[in-house]
Amino acid sequence: MNILVTGGAGYVGSVCAQVFIEQGHSVTVIDNFSTGNREAVPADATLVEGDVREVAATVLREHNIDAVAHFAARSLVGESVEKPEEYWQHNLVTTLALLDAMRDNGVNNLVFSSTAATYGEPETVPITEDMPTAPTNPYGATKLSIDYAITSYCHAYGMGATSLRYFNVAGAYGSIGENRAVETHLIPLVLQVALGHREKIMIFGDDWPTEDGTCVRDYIHIRDLADAHLLALESNTASQHRIFNLGSGEGYSVAQVIDTCREVTGHPIPAEVAPRRAGDPATLIASSAKAMNQLGWRPSRTDLHTIVSDAWAFTSQLGDRAYSAQR
Repeated sequence: MNILVTGGAGYVGSVCAQVFIEQGHSVTVIDNFSTGNREAVPADATLVEGDVREVAATVLREHNIDAVAHFAARSLVGESVEKPEEYWQHNLVTTLALLDAMRDNGVNNLVFSSTAATYGEPETVPITEDMPTAPTNPYGATKLSIDYAITSYCHAYGMGATSLRYFNVAGAYGSIGENRAVETHLIPLVLQVALGHREKIMIFGDDWPTEDGTCVRDYIHIRDLADAHLLALESNTASQHRIFNLGSGEGYSVAQVIDTCREVTGHPIPAEVAPRRAGDPATLIASSAKAMNQLGWRPSRTDLHTIVSDAWAFTSQLGDRAYSAQR
């Protein structure tokens, strides 16, 4: 297939682009480098620099695109609360333009990088696809709105699409890993402490109703995530919009993550307990049973030690260049 990857300079998009290429597909990347890293774009991909809204139609036509993997988006929860207009524009409006360009150019195969934030704060775990969606921030709301739009385009225009919802993507794949100017994810934040880029890691509450009192989250290895995207692209069916949750099926607490980072890096990694953050659920774990049954997806890198080790191998080789948004 000739696959268009939007946001292919970002963490998830660049790894997926690399895996697509390794599996024999041709990849064209669109990215405006507002947050992505130039060095993350696979060398064998064709790069088109620009905004998806402005260049997608031309790229779809001139590069004979067969399928689209759509990652381009704003994804910081706190920022989405402070600047909701940017999230509705960059996420929803951009995707609508992409869907129109796909329709106009006869491209009917789409995989959308969604988020489990569409569920909000679920009352029970693990989270399954039939649970109510109730996002608690504009970021999750934009992603849910896009899912609704995709469903309607599939019904009206025969598109085949899959939305993949996941929480905490982590780890690295070869020379590609997490390297953002603004970092909010736990594992890279803890590794910043190990590198000496911050003094300590904050633990927001140690009195949660969990085994060790710290919040429990589901982590998925970036390479396993890429496998799911490829399986979805290869199995989409006309006029059907599928939604799958992706997770490891295991939950790890904040304390477990910090301890594992200490073990892997050999650094003490000071931690300090702070008050709970409003809106933080005690436990978030996604059920991947549907993806396993219908996609045939089998995550094989679910061990926390493996995830952290891969992340540290990438981060430590960057050294002082880590977290500098190489663009």
